[in-house]
Amino acid sequence: MSVQTSPAERTRRNRTRRRAVSVRLAQVALGVVLLALWELGAAGGVLDPFFFSRPSEIVAKVVDWVVDGGVFRHLRVTLVEALLALVIGTAAGLGVGFLLARVRVLAEILDPYIKVLNSLPRVVLAPIFLLWFGLGIWSKVAFGFTLVFFIVFFNTYQGVREVNQVLVDNARMLGAREGQLLRHVFLPSALTWIFSSLHVSVGFAIVGAVVGEYLGASEGIGFLISQAEGVFDTTAVFAGMVVLSIVVLLIDVVVHRVERYLLRWRPAVDTGAN
Repeated sequence: MSVQTSPAERTRRNRTRRRAVSVRLAQVALGVVLLALWELGAAGGVLDPFFFSRPSEIVAKVVDWVVDGGVFRHLRVTLVEALLALVIGTAAGLGVGFLLARVRVLAEILDPYIKVLNSLPRVVLAPIFLLWFGLGIWSKVAFGFTLVFFIVFFNTYQGVREVNQVLVDNARMLGAREGQLLRHVFLPSALTWIFSSLHVSVGFAIVGAVVGEYLGASEGIGFLISQAEGVFDTTAVFAGMVVLSIVVLLIDVVVHRVERYLLRWRPAVDTGAN
C-alpha cells in the first residue's frame, strides 16, 4: 500500500532538493574560483611558489603519494589515533555530561575544576603526554581526548539541562524510573546537541593526532608534514593538509548520515524561501 503525499509536501521536497543542489554547486564554484586565483597568483609571481606552492603541484604530489601507496600507512596510523581519541573522549564526555546534568550538587562541586582543566592550553599538555606515554599512539590519543572530551561534555550537559521539565514530570507520573528517563527522554532530547558536538569533535580528534605526531612520532600524517617542513617542501606540507581535509569531509558525511537516521523522527524544517 503506497503512501500518498500531498501537493504541498511534494512542492516542499522539490524546493529542498533544488536548494541543496544550488548550495553544492555554489560550494564547488567557490572552491574552483579560489584555486584558480591561487594558481594564477603563483604563476604570475603575485604569490611566491616557495612559500605557497601551486594547487597543480599539490594535486600532483597527492596523486604521487596515492600511487606510491606510502601515504596510506601514515594515514592509517593517524586515523587509528583519531578514532581512539574520538571514541574514548565521546564516551567520557557523554557519561560525565549526563551525570553532572542529573546530579546538580556534584556539578556545583566540580564546576571550578572543570573550568580550570578546560582553560589549560592543549599544546602545553602535548609534551607532558609524550613524557608520560612515550612516542607511541597513546600520547596522541591522550592529546586528542583532551580536545574531544570537553566539546562533547559541555554539549551533552547543556542538552540534558535543556530538556523540558514538564516532559520529565509527566514521565515520572507514569512511573518511569531514572534509567527509563535517561533512555526515553533525556537521550533523545539531547541527541541534537550530541551530534552537533560530534561534527566538531571529528576534526578536533584528527587535529589532536596530527599535532601529537608533529611534536614527536615516527609515522603518521603529522610526521609526514613535519618531515616535509624540515626540508622546506611546501608542496608536501599542503598535500598533507589536503589529505586530512578530504578525510575529515568524508567522516563528516558519515556522521551526518548517522545523525539523519537517528533523528529521522524529527519533523523536517523547510529552510527554503517561499
